[in-house]
Amino acid sequence: MRQWKFETAVLTLAILSVTARAADTPIWQIHQAPDRDGIYYTGPEVSLPVLEKTFSVPYPSGVPAKQLEGMTVLAMVIDASGKPDHIQLLHSNGDFCDQASMTVVKRSVFSPAKLGEKPVPVWIDVRVVFHANMSEAVPQILIAERDLPAPPESAFEDKHGKPLPYTEPIPIHVVDADFANPFIQHPMVEVVRVNVLVGVDGLPKSVRVIRGIGFGADEKAVAAVMHYKFLPATKKGIPVEASRDLFVDFSRL
Repeated sequence: MRQWKFETAVLTLAILSVTARAADTPIWQIHQAPDRDGIYYTGPEVSLPVLEKTFSVPYPSGVPAKQLEGMTVLAMVIDASGKPDHIQLLHSNGDFCDQASMTVVKRSVFSPAKLGEKPVPVWIDVRVVFHANMSEAVPQILIAERDLPAPPESAFEDKHGKPLPYTEPIPIHVVDADFANPFIQHPMVEVVRVNVLVGVDGLPKSVRVIRGIGFGADEKAVAAVMHYKFLPATKKGIPVEASRDLFVDFSRL
């Protein structure tokens, strides 16, 4: 998973008390915003950058085929000009594969993400899968962290336009728990069910596993959910602390 070096501040929330808001004013006003370093995540208002041109990653010579199988995963920023920057190693497949993957990614050409019509820097992950048969290994964009669209304001109101008695916390920024194994032919369902307690600020306070799958995945699911962002639960339009169950996914292309 990403080294959490940068603070995630992706959504701006305007919370209006039900007593002060007009009948036609939404409870939540939400727009994607960059983190403190000016970098966005892909989401409802920010498009995904496109890998326009890349190259195959060379395989190391003299290494037995059975030792080649694996993947390198890199996190990076694609800046407003489409240039890869701030490249970090998330998942290693050995020094040679990692360095070769990084070299190829640096030479790749991206079209930048856009907020409306404006190019903006955005975080993405890129993986390179190395097969034992030494078939072509090329970088692929993998999104493991993203903003989600908020529900319409009608989801918080009854048929008369009044705030609902209660709404549960709603995820608006999610992080996949880990990278799924690309070599499993018939994978089992890789989902962990957790319960998360969300504060009035929309940040997780605690996470506990309800149904796990073991093999270290449960701990990764808990760590991922602690980096989620939520619209907090409400009672009659007022934010309150509350818990809810979630299913936690593992990254896929």
